[in-house]
Amino acid sequence: MFRKIKVFLPVFIAISLLLQNKISAKQSSVEFTDSNLPIVIIDTGGKDIPPDDPRIIADMHIIFNENGQRNFLDSSESHYSGKISIEIRGESSAGWDIKSYGFETQNQDGSNRNVSLLGLPEDNDWILHAPFYDRSLMRNVLSYHLARGMGWYASRTVYCELVLNGEYQGVYVLMEKIKRGENRVDIARLSPDEISGDDVTGGYILRVDKEPWNAGFDSPFPAEGNSQKKIRYQYFYPKGDEIVPEQETYIEAFISDFEVMMYNGANSDQTLAYEDFLNVDSFVDYVILNELSRNVDGYRLSSYLTKQKDSDGGKLIAGPVWDYNFSFGNAGYYDSYLTEGWQLLFFVNSSFFHQRDGFLIPFWWKVLFKDRVFDEKLIQRWEELRQDILSLETLYQTMDDFADTLAEARVRNFEVRPAPGSTDLGGGWHPDDPRSDQINSYEDELAVTKTWIADRIAWIDSNIHLLVSVDEEENIPNSYLLKQNYPNPFNPSTNISFELPKSAFVNLSIYNIKGQLVLKLVNQTLSQGIHEVEFNGENVSSGIYFYSLKTADFSQTQKMMLIK
Repeated sequence: MFRKIKVFLPVFIAISLLLQNKISAKQSSVEFTDSNLPIVIIDTGGKDIPPDDPRIIADMHIIFNENGQRNFLDSSESHYSGKISIEIRGESSAGWDIKSYGFETQNQDGSNRNVSLLGLPEDNDWILHAPFYDRSLMRNVLSYHLARGMGWYASRTVYCELVLNGEYQGVYVLMEKIKRGENRVDIARLSPDEISGDDVTGGYILRVDKEPWNAGFDSPFPAEGNSQKKIRYQYFYPKGDEIVPEQETYIEAFISDFEVMMYNGANSDQTLAYEDFLNVDSFVDYVILNELSRNVDGYRLSSYLTKQKDSDGGKLIAGPVWDYNFSFGNAGYYDSYLTEGWQLLFFVNSSFFHQRDGFLIPFWWKVLFKDRVFDEKLIQRWEELRQDILSLETLYQTMDDFADTLAEARVRNFEVRPAPGSTDLGGGWHPDDPRSDQINSYEDELAVTKTWIADRIAWIDSNIHLLVSVDEEENIPNSYLLKQNYPNPFNPSTNISFELPKSAFVNLSIYNIKGQLVLKLVNQTLSQGIHEVEFNGENVSSGIYFYSLKTADFSQTQKMMLIK
């Protein structure tokens, strides 16, 4: 779906000399010769880049004038010029039209080449992130910026523009890959011979994520909401093929002791001694960032835990944070687009989520969230951050700064890689996004996201003091609500959820685009609470449908789309 770059022959002659490789001139409606952003040029020699290993070898050339001057494609001066090994990266994102890439800077002999790229600290493992489904182009960048502002390591980022095999690809974000290292996750190196005493107590990086078959160990307790599933803690560092048995035994026992304490404390009068295991401040900040953004993947995917040696503190740290593309209102499912409600409690309470999603949250997040001492720390920290990096003025200024940096490049970006859907950007927004009818430009996206953040912060301000009295087990709605169906679009079935603050006679019906009744899903008295109904469209044609909820004193209609 890429349009090909239009450049002049001297540009490619200069680059060819630098890369020692021929690059053919391409024709396109987009002229790309220079940028205020760094320009990354990658040439694979005609080879396709594969997902995951094995990586392929390619040439990379970066044009970056650190003095603030413009960067020209035909520049004879290079910020970096050399070999890389490169692969397509990501889970779901690997199947998108626009790919993100992981790459390693190398010497000619294939050995690691530690370098500083675009002002970031030296290393050899890097990521070129394509913010395809994030039309603001800044959700990851903003989230990592906030995490660092809270005092924790998070990947540093730099915007750039990518040319791959002579084709302009659009705006990318150069990011640091999560790894152990002095300039990354700064925990102790754990060598295979460190198997006893203080040596074996750290450092470890564990991950809760997709691919539950990865090397690691299972929790001794069921995941929250599903007695048949257990959370798997994956070995991230040391890797599964590098960690030795004594180290496996130690870290599994540490997590098991923590979980036993949390489980017993939650089911008895036993005092929760989680401060013996956790760096509590890190878990408080992790909750704040996930709840501020209503990260739909928070707590359960791309969720990292690190542990340093006992001599260096020895506590479990939440983070580093990762993968916030579908946050700040940018997803139309699991209630994450709503500015009201706690995302963690949605994961705790939703039977629909528990039944349909294979990626659940560890049970102890619920226990922490119910703990009065933890909640008091959460309230105090929220109020502290609201006076600093989480003030609306500071957040808006940060977002405006990112937008100003992208003002020129984002126009080219949306020319060659419009987002899914249809808007006047030549492409469009995520079809599940309930804000789609409000967004027709980048300026709209930024304004709507700011409004969402303001509303979200206002709700948290008003409700965070109620945490100490929250009892999610009761889960009684205080108002009527008809939620957006999920999935949407769907084929052939979808689920419709609604909330009743009291017992009522309910009519839930499906109508076609002409207003004709298709089916009555519910026509009876229901008790107060949260209800879910499945609609199977196997016997109706593709198109737009409406579902309407009516009681004696409430009526609401939502739109959905069946695509066969």
